[in-house]
Amino acid sequence: MLKLEGLRSGYGRIQALHGIDLEVREGEIVTLVGANGAGKTTLLMTICGDPRASAGRVVLGGEDITGLATHHIMRKGIAHSPEGRRIFPRMTVLENLQMGAATADPAHFDADLKRALDLFPRLNERLDQRGGTLSGGEQQMLAIARALMSRPRLLLLDEPSLGLAPLVVRHIFEIIRTINRDQGVTILLVEQNAYHALRLAHRGHVMVNGRIALSGSGAELLANPEIRAHYLDGGAA
Repeated sequence: MLKLEGLRSGYGRIQALHGIDLEVREGEIVTLVGANGAGKTTLLMTICGDPRASAGRVVLGGEDITGLATHHIMRKGIAHSPEGRRIFPRMTVLENLQMGAATADPAHFDADLKRALDLFPRLNERLDQRGGTLSGGEQQMLAIARALMSRPRLLLLDEPSLGLAPLVVRHIFEIIRTINRDQGVTILLVEQNAYHALRLAHRGHVMVNGRIALSGSGAELLANPEIRAHYLDGGAA
């Protein structure tokens, strides 16, 4: 579904990605793990067109989308739940979800809203509440639900466990599994919590300094002594 070929990008003179080659097949969960500053968030942002790729290609479903504007890329079936949630704090939960549905066919709104609220019943109790008054876990649920309202083929998730309590983290990862397994949404997941992310993933990649340093199935990476030392057994995780 998604193919990155020699992808490079950055900010001004700072090069953040150094020739990334990566593939996400339809129906997969693919995880990117790595320390802060490895380039994980920049990679997701570059897929979305901001920053622009300075070299290489982003191919979605066989179509080169590298040069498209962000709003056109989103209409191709990509949704992005960004790091830090970035909900609209002064809007209600329902208004946030309506914003997520802006690029979708209005005829599907009621069904899509029901699907999102079935996944996150807590949001159903807070539809008229302002997003900024929700707890951190509820805001993360809202950010994911808002992304799903666009009916994506590919969902980009950036650090969905960031700053959340362990019980909430487990709940969020179970919902991500459900979205992939029961709704058929392909997922590219960026996550520092390597243990949960690699347990969930069909395949994973380790990013170091803007490059893919190691790849394998989720189980293979979990069992890798180097990964355990750096990200699981008291290392970067």
